[in-house]
Amino acid sequence: MEVKPAELKKLFQQVRKGEVSPDDAVAKLRHMPFEDLGFAKVDHHRALRVGMPEVIFGPGKEPAHLAEIFLRLAERGNNVLATRATEEQFRAVKRKVKHAEYRKLARAITLTQSPSGGDAESASANPGAKPGKGTILVVSAGTSDIPVAEEAVVTAELMGNDVTHLYDVGVAGLHRLLAHGEQLQQARVVIVCAGMEGALPSVVGGLVGVPVIAVPTSVGYGASFGGVAALLGMMNSCASNVSVVNIDNGFGAGYVASLMNRL
Repeated sequence: MEVKPAELKKLFQQVRKGEVSPDDAVAKLRHMPFEDLGFAKVDHHRALRVGMPEVIFGPGKEPAHLAEIFLRLAERGNNVLATRATEEQFRAVKRKVKHAEYRKLARAITLTQSPSGGDAESASANPGAKPGKGTILVVSAGTSDIPVAEEAVVTAELMGNDVTHLYDVGVAGLHRLLAHGEQLQQARVVIVCAGMEGALPSVVGGLVGVPVIAVPTSVGYGASFGGVAALLGMMNSCASNVSVVNIDNGFGAGYVASLMNRL
């Protein structure tokens, strides 16, 4: 289902005549439909509804399909992010969107067009402005957790935040974390990625007075059960400022941290 030009024209005329307020018109536009590509229905109005454009989930998508979705999102002037993407998918995207980049560690295809990380209209009203009001700090327990942490970094950056990272500061050598106390205190939101027993978010939570988003990773030996042990440990954290996303979900952590940082 496509938006008919006649419907838009009628709405604009109603605004001009004072029959519909600008705010009511925006509210109606929030629920207008999608662009149907046959194999995908691209939700161009998501940024208008929730402040951030649609994000493409790479696994299972044909490279040509992912590239076409990426192109249609790029044409609207927004930042574009495809997560868990392969280099083959990136090559297909690059043929259509020459400024797209591949962040190998994060397995993400990115295109940066708007500093706001949201809809292009908002960005044009405030050129150069970022909606993130502070810094998001992404912490990894070990170097094996870095790919998940990098997914969080890329997501938060694309959504208009200043992001810093602190890697390889797990509980096996706690002095490494404590040496960065000032960096922890300066963050407005902290994302902590950890595998094994998943203890690091609780430690960080006890050191800062801001939200801590814990990301269990699938790093560990057999009894870690692919991240389930870390997940359960984090969900039972005694630090009251710790919340938890799904295993290896760096994207989800980056997204939620971005929303928190906009408040």
